[in-house]
Amino acid sequence: MSSKTPLKSGEKILFTIFGVFFVLAMIGYGVLEYIRLNSEEPIFVQRTFFDFSEKGLRGSELYRKANCNACHRALRAGTSMGLSLDGLGSKRSLEWIEAFLRNPEEVYGAPTIDHGRPPKEAAYVSELPEETRHLIAVFISELRADPGSSVAKAPPPGRSEFIDRMVGAWAPEEWKEKYQDIREKQQQQEQALEKIDE
Repeated sequence: MSSKTPLKSGEKILFTIFGVFFVLAMIGYGVLEYIRLNSEEPIFVQRTFFDFSEKGLRGSELYRKANCNACHRALRAGTSMGLSLDGLGSKRSLEWIEAFLRNPEEVYGAPTIDHGRPPKEAAYVSELPEETRHLIAVFISELRADPGSSVAKAPPPGRSEFIDRMVGAWAPEEWKEKYQDIREKQQQQEQALEKIDE
């Protein structure tokens, strides 16, 4: 025999505010999905892309069969428990990816969380047949990103006044002496290639 106590006025106000926010969120989500599905232009700019070779397509199948997407996202599918692989081919070479899949802790020079020797969860990857690992590495290496995207190695072409001001204001002087701006390095490489072509 339990008696229900009525809600206090503060609780009623709190539940009402929560209800209003929830309803507005659901309406906003519905409107966004409606616009996204009916828009001819994409709402979000796609900065990652792929152009799979025959080996890359085969590697994509093996990647899914090996259950790599249980931890990683690729092609905007999978989970985010581990690193997203979209755009990784713009950061790492095929050789680096293959070496990592074979012996990740040697490549990193330190223990890894999931890849490596048993009992780590993804220890099975280094034990896959060499041809399987190679094809998966080809697949990952063909996941590319536009320069300037959050997953690309290279910055967008040209100078960024904002970045230059931030580096000037916040980078320690020893960094400026030790590191070279990748855009200047790319420009020097292009000039060197032009001289070779002449």
